[in-house]
Amino acid sequence: MATLLLARHGETTWNRAGRVQGWAPTSLTDRGQAQVQALATHVATNYEIDRVISSDLERAQETARPLVSELDIEPAFDPSWRERDVGSLQGLLADDLFRTYPQYALNQVGAPAARERPPSGESIIDTQRRVITAFEGLSASLEADETAVVVTHGGPIRLILGKLHGLDIETTMLDLSVENASLFELAIEADEETEVSEYHVIAENETRHLPA
Repeated sequence: MATLLLARHGETTWNRAGRVQGWAPTSLTDRGQAQVQALATHVATNYEIDRVISSDLERAQETARPLVSELDIEPAFDPSWRERDVGSLQGLLADDLFRTYPQYALNQVGAPAARERPPSGESIIDTQRRVITAFEGLSASLEADETAVVVTHGGPIRLILGKLHGLDIETTMLDLSVENASLFELAIEADEETEVSEYHVIAENETRHLPA
């Protein structure tokens, strides 16, 4: 049975400010740096990692650095694991965005908001297709005894968990908790005859390794 770990990046300056990040090159705060070092130590101590894959956005790369240093593994940076591209909405305060542009607010208009595409950006459904394709491709490539860790973002992790739990898009994006530098563990069991993988969620939003 293969193991797939999903890790969210550490706290960034825009996380702290409540700004919508999208693909912005935001950096980790001092707290975020401490979080990702604790994450790296935890993963290196408790798992035998064979592969490290990371979103190529700056905050994910910063999160991956101490991890690959601990593991001495060359990472693969893959834009498929990026956060949603929010286009021209990038940098707005989240509260202001949804007050000014309620068509993007799932908690106000429901599922139709997931299909709204901001100028030069992606809809939530666009992001879901991209991320699930990357997730299924990576899962299919894992050997039975292999363990991989993906450093990514809150949106992609929610979308994967939502698919595995059979949740609707509103519940997926509004109710699932994904803390900075949290860890999710999935066991993947492949059926060679049907070429279908069965997924088991072992741990969700694990944060016990993080400093107080």
